[in-house]
Amino acid sequence: MSINFTQIPSPCYVLNEDLLRKNLELIKSVNDRAGVEIILAFKSFAMWGAFPVIREYIPTATASSVNEARLAFEEMGSKAHTYAPGYTDKDFDTILKYSTHITFNSLNQFNRFKDKVLNYPDNISMGLRINPEYSSVETDLYNPCSPGTRLGIAIDDMPEVLPEHIEGLHFHTLCESKSYDLEQTLKAVENKFGKYLKQIKWLNMGGGHLMTHKDYNVEHLIATLKAFKEKWNIHLILEPGSAFNWGTGVLVSSVVDVVQNKGIKTAILDVSFAAHMPDCLEMPYQPGIQSASSEPISGKPTYRMGGNSCLAGDFVGDYSFENELNIGDKIIFEDMIHYTMVKTTMFNGVNHPSIGIWSNKDGFKLLRTFGYEDFKGRMG
Repeated sequence: MSINFTQIPSPCYVLNEDLLRKNLELIKSVNDRAGVEIILAFKSFAMWGAFPVIREYIPTATASSVNEARLAFEEMGSKAHTYAPGYTDKDFDTILKYSTHITFNSLNQFNRFKDKVLNYPDNISMGLRINPEYSSVETDLYNPCSPGTRLGIAIDDMPEVLPEHIEGLHFHTLCESKSYDLEQTLKAVENKFGKYLKQIKWLNMGGGHLMTHKDYNVEHLIATLKAFKEKWNIHLILEPGSAFNWGTGVLVSSVVDVVQNKGIKTAILDVSFAAHMPDCLEMPYQPGIQSASSEPISGKPTYRMGGNSCLAGDFVGDYSFENELNIGDKIIFEDMIHYTMVKTTMFNGVNHPSIGIWSNKDGFKLLRTFGYEDFKGRMG
């Protein structure tokens, strides 16, 4: 049963609960069969209205800030595995309160905050982020191993023996990657950091494991994880983001005008690519639209999709449709739940899309709307 878009306000992000559960079942299967710990990365998905569903399968999360750590505690009901490129004195006491694991980006940060961790009444496991200096990610914006990176400690800067109280290591080199990319990354980790693997209790393999993609080899992932775990006898942690929400929802928008210049027709929408779909411009990539071709077809009505901010580059195109577009027509952007929602802004004060969830059993439920006070409250 597909979503009944006549019930959906525009604009609105809509998460399909049934598709989410399908992803969660696969992730839970990998978790159990490989004997590892898979946790949700909030940096990809922080729609806490869906956390009750996620908790049925995966109860723990990873946080990249004090706010994400607090969200894990308050809405997931568990403390977080926390990593950030840099911690501050202002935030660190709160991070202690909401974390079971804290990973440091540098030895400087570890030395600065380790006493606070050791003196905290609850046991918190400490780790270091390493830089294997190997990544299959081709887009520099998402490659944490590019020369000069600020993320992780390279082997040349590591001590001969891990500092006392360091119990784990963490790497994050993947981005919507396959199991074979992980396999090659693990070879680089073993080659450069193998002596440290004998000194730790856990290894966090970060995110980017797109195990819910139709072309992903799940069996190869499980075999790779089991072999590595057996070889080194350490607890393995994965924190995928996109995999949880891959293909689970859409952004509903509407045509508010059609303009033409130099033979190019642009459908002006009630959403903004710059504000509501920033990955489209950052990556860049052209998102799919339901009932439209992302490759222009000669003889069919073809339009560029235009955002409703005043940024000249706030557009993506071109798409061909079966019929001419009219004001009020719904434009449904596919796969707009992972990363898209968490990176939105209120640039130009444009109306922020509502947030809702759909299930075949219960239909549509509106979780959140946004208005003037949300925009005003951000400015101060």
